[in-house]
Amino acid sequence: MVFGVICPREILMPGKITRFLILFLRDKVAVGFILGGAISKMVSSLVNDIINPIVGLILGTVGNLNDLYVPIGGTKLMWGSFVNTAIDFFIIAFVVYFGVKLLRLDRLDKKK
Repeated sequence: MVFGVICPREILMPGKITRFLILFLRDKVAVGFILGGAISKMVSSLVNDIINPIVGLILGTVGNLNDLYVPIGGTKLMWGSFVNTAIDFFIIAFVVYFGVKLLRLDRLDKKK
């Protein structure tokens, strides 16, 4: 360590990688998890409160999309719940993809 800064050769030494990750990336990972949870809640609310009623009107069933199913024998094939989860996933993937593109995080690893 030179003047309190970890040098690249010190990072590659056994045990130093773990220390580097704990000291410098811990806070960023924590912020990422908190923001990820908040975005997930917002998207779930968007899907459940806005998109589901619109899809229900289009399909002619007023109510919750999660309640739609196809009876097969004595069981229920809950296709509405699957569609709800798929919509959730695609919106979160869309937000993450364009968030990375707008912040130009995809260019951090590329050499200039």
